[in-house]
Amino acid sequence: MRLETHPITARSFENDYHISGDNFEKAYKNHLSGFREWTELDHAEEWLVFPNNIGPHVSIDETCLSTGEVYTIVCNKDAHGRKGCIIAIVKGTKAKDAIDVLSKIPEPLRMSVVEVTLDFSESMHSIVETCFPKAMLTLDRFHHQQFCLEALQEVRREYRREQMTKDANDREEHRLRMKELIKNDGPWVDEDGYTIRRNAKFCPKRLENEETRAELLARSKALLMMSPDKWTETQKERAEILFREFPAIKTAFTLTHSLRMIFSQRCSKEQGTLSLRSWYSKVAEFGNKAFNDIAAAMYDREDEILNYFVFRSTNASAESFNAKVKHFRAQLRGIIDKKFFLFRLTRLYA
Repeated sequence: MRLETHPITARSFENDYHISGDNFEKAYKNHLSGFREWTELDHAEEWLVFPNNIGPHVSIDETCLSTGEVYTIVCNKDAHGRKGCIIAIVKGTKAKDAIDVLSKIPEPLRMSVVEVTLDFSESMHSIVETCFPKAMLTLDRFHHQQFCLEALQEVRREYRREQMTKDANDREEHRLRMKELIKNDGPWVDEDGYTIRRNAKFCPKRLENEETRAELLARSKALLMMSPDKWTETQKERAEILFREFPAIKTAFTLTHSLRMIFSQRCSKEQGTLSLRSWYSKVAEFGNKAFNDIAAAMYDREDEILNYFVFRSTNASAESFNAKVKHFRAQLRGIIDKKFFLFRLTRLYA
């Protein structure tokens, strides 16, 4: 039955088989699926554990099932998001709860784990150190790159706020000036000798690409998230003007891109260490608080970050599984019976 092997809903059979999806779903849930006889039913909403699915490479992450309720999910990376990938699902993000559940896995199996990938969460760090003491911890490279991208965007937003304030002040100054000219009936000539129209509106200065500085900052959001080799010709022109007008944005972008390049190169952990230390120095020279905070956080967890160069592992498998859960939840148009959803999820991926 496709419901046993694919993340689909009973309603998807309505058109092909001319049946009521709601009635079929009830029949599947109550009689065909084995849900009522499921041995994990009593505690399914609190925890589920599948010791036989454990492997040498594990990932841990959190996902939202319904109404903002977060679950901690431990996955076998070698299963690549298919059958056998779920090791454990625990309600909430408290380290103690997850440790209690993962401790149900026999110790020899937990000791066989070679590597665990995770994000910067302190609770997950505690879970991994307690339950998988022999495993190497690898912090996901994309999380600290995302922190840098957010700091870069904040630099851009700060300049945009300042520019919008300046434009508002200039607009008010222009209004008062026109009011004064009308009151005194002139002089209707500006400082460069050009005639001023009586109904002249305020027009901010436009750059060579026909954008104002505020427009330039607003439209640069996407290009700052990308590598320069992916820019279109229009984006290249916009970036050149942006970096000329706002040197701090250029420095922030260079730091963000250089961090991305450090983790894109194939090198040893020692070479990665030297590259990262050089990046710290450039961040210190820049002097931006947000980037300094990121560098300090990375320095505290530096060894775990640099473990990426051992297996080049990321938490992408966990993020991919989270996306599958969200897609399945979207097909169901929300989760009414959480236990039955978890039952189906484990049938598909445990």
